[in-house]
Amino acid sequence: MNEKKLLERITVNPRIMVGKPVIQGTRLTVEYIVGLLAHGATVDEILREYEGLTAEDIQACLLFATKTLQSTEFMPLVSET
Repeated sequence: MNEKKLLERITVNPRIMVGKPVIQGTRLTVEYIVGLLAHGATVDEILREYEGLTAEDIQACLLFATKTLQSTEFMPLVSET
C-alpha cells in the first residue's frame, strides 16, 4: 500500500479525541498505538485486542508519526558546556 493510501487512514477532527490524530472510524489515537508498540506490544497483540483494526492501520500510525517528526525542529533544552 502506498504512503498516500496509508495516511488516508489517519484523520484529525477537533470533535474526536480533542483533535488528536486517530485511526479513521475509531477513537484510537496514533499516540496510543505508537505507545503500545513502544512499550513492547506486538502488532498481533494489538490486532487481537482491537477488533476491526488492521495491520495497515498500525503501519499508518507509524508512517504518520515518522512524517510528523520529519517536519519538526528540535531545540536543546539546556546548553552543553
